[in-house]
Amino acid sequence: MTQRILTTEDNGATIAVIVPSADVNDCIKDVPTGAKYKIVDTADVPSDRAFRNAWEVTPDATWSTK
Repeated sequence: MTQRILTTEDNGATIAVIVPSADVNDCIKDVPTGAKYKIVDTADVPSDRAFRNAWEVTPDATWSTK
């Protein structure tokens, strides 16, 4: 799959990356209710996992709310 779902947890303090095994739109059900999320290309997600707890995002108008 070439897309991922980014979502925020804990009022934006934690970023979760959902990796779909099928169509990315089928995985939106896995986003927590009330959470903001955005479908992005795999290339937009850092591949270096060494500092993944330091990743930051700022949800803006391009993000959806479930």
